[in-house]
Amino acid sequence: MSAPDDIMRATWRALCTTGYADLTMQAIADESEKSKASLHYHYDSKQDLLVAFLDHVTDRFLTRLREAEADAPDDPEVRLSAVLDSALSPPETDDLEDMQTALLELKAQAPHQPAFRERLVTADKEFRALVADILTDGVESGAFRADLDPERTAQTIVTFFDGGQLRQVAHGEACATSRSRLDVYLDRSVYREEQ
Repeated sequence: MSAPDDIMRATWRALCTTGYADLTMQAIADESEKSKASLHYHYDSKQDLLVAFLDHVTDRFLTRLREAEADAPDDPEVRLSAVLDSALSPPETDDLEDMQTALLELKAQAPHQPAFRERLVTADKEFRALVADILTDGVESGAFRADLDPERTAQTIVTFFDGGQLRQVAHGEACATSRSRLDVYLDRSVYREEQ
């Protein structure tokens, strides 16, 4: 594992263990094979490290979604399902609840940390654009309702995802529960009714 990857994993573990309020460079070093001085060699401050961590997490998330779509057959419903399944499940190497907890710790700081907010807004826009493109393809191909507004529907789906993420961390609700609720919405609002 490269030094940056090790530091990202250590940051993730430290955020889950201590939370944002008590997070220190030493706490991150304690979760890593690196010393505190070594962390400062790579990152000038805890803030810089957390921005890098947020970039790392959101880049991995968006890459996973793009790969899921690319691997799906060229059917808008299947592509949408693949992206949503990927969004609601972790990579095999991660524990989803811990990753969601770490991310939620940083999301909660976004009102006070412009660099966090900027990265979260950018990731949100990319997620929405990916979903909106699939929805647009579905409307154009006749797979989805003709009166569907892809941009507004994508916003609703991403908001639903954010709520599911919060419910998982705060309430211990399973991803499958969020996905089943999302499927009800998709059946009612996105997919064409069977003739």
